[in-house]
Amino acid sequence: MSQHYIPPMNFGLVENNLYRSGQPNELNFPFLEKLGLQTVVYLAPEEPSQRFLNFIDDHDIVFHHLGYNATANAWDPISEEVVLEALELMLNPINYPLMVMCNLGRHRTGTVVGCLRKLQTWNLTSIFEEYRRYAGPKVRILSEQFIELFDTELVRVPINHPKWL
Repeated sequence: MSQHYIPPMNFGLVENNLYRSGQPNELNFPFLEKLGLQTVVYLAPEEPSQRFLNFIDDHDIVFHHLGYNATANAWDPISEEVVLEALELMLNPINYPLMVMCNLGRHRTGTVVGCLRKLQTWNLTSIFEEYRRYAGPKVRILSEQFIELFDTELVRVPINHPKWL
């Protein structure tokens, strides 16, 4: 019997050993195993599925639930504090391979990746094109405004940062 490898929704390669996606389900687990993830940065305010948490535990993946807020809902914009914490984890190669995700891999993940692209000195047109590719018809102007106004000087870049930065 052949094994099928199905990536999670909105899966993408951000940089070498740095990935993005929506929350995976059981069909995606064989694909995730192939990535050999060491770290997952989860940005959604709600808890991930128990099956996903079991997968993370079974594979000794370090799990950071940055978006957790018992009073928040999925429509609340991501905070600057969460973006900075996510970027700090993403910029440290000791955490690789790393996947950053939220529930659908659109807005919160897209905002964090957009801020990373700004730190990489991408132009705003390219950043928004990438954001819109994953957001589809559900583009949030507030997410784009957050990226545009994001102050990259607030990001603590580690000495051992990735070569692509």
